[in-house]
Amino acid sequence: MTDSDLKICMLPLEISWGEKKKNLENLERVVSQVHPETDLLILPETFSTGFPSGNNKEDIRLLAERNTGPTIDFLKRISKERNFAIAGSFIADSGGLFYNRSFIVEPSGDEYFADKRHLFSMGGEDKVFRPGVTRLKARFRGWNIAMIVCYDLRFPVWCRNIDNEYDLLIAVSNWPKVRIDVWNTLLKARAIENSAYVCGVDCKGIDLNNHEYDGSSHVFDFVGRNITIKIDESGLLYATLSKQKLVDFRKKFPVLKDSDIFEIKI
Repeated sequence: MTDSDLKICMLPLEISWGEKKKNLENLERVVSQVHPETDLLILPETFSTGFPSGNNKEDIRLLAERNTGPTIDFLKRISKERNFAIAGSFIADSGGLFYNRSFIVEPSGDEYFADKRHLFSMGGEDKVFRPGVTRLKARFRGWNIAMIVCYDLRFPVWCRNIDNEYDLLIAVSNWPKVRIDVWNTLLKARAIENSAYVCGVDCKGIDLNNHEYDGSSHVFDFVGRNITIKIDESGLLYATLSKQKLVDFRKKFPVLKDSDIFEIKI
């Protein structure tokens, strides 16, 4: 593999809410169809359970796992077998506290975790989960990658690309169809304002509150062009990211050197 291009596969998985075993089995079937040249497979937010409804902690406890639990172990096995990294989020339990935890696992076994910062108060997420204090950062095959989760996308200071610290920003979500135009617009805006590729992966399905999700998933380049392609009827979406084009653009139009400095108080 070279570090000039990064080949991404997006899987807008149809989630069966609360049925972890079924979702993992479904993923195992679909992953066999991923193109063998893929570098990075991106799954939706809480792909194995769906975004939890309500604020009953006991219900959440049944779905939550540690970083060393069966879900991450399953993904690490798939990553090693298929030789691509996997990104997404899951419901995590750390000492009895719950987090919406983003992850990237690599074929080497290396893994990165960070927790969703902005909890969706309209859905009661803040009543059950703890907020994160750091944004996920990873270095993979020559690319600097940052990652956020769903509602985080609405907050540009949290997404800010200080000193070009990332080349690719990943956003994973359970973003309902009724607000999908906002999701698509914010993905494009984050790409333009941060001079970086932005990849957003949403889920499909109907949740326990009868909200519909249509799987809207895209990669926008550093000037806001949608570079997503669909090559078959598998539901998988692809994009090839060029490091050279990104570097050339940043040299030609170094907008971030004029950006404001923000401080986030934790």
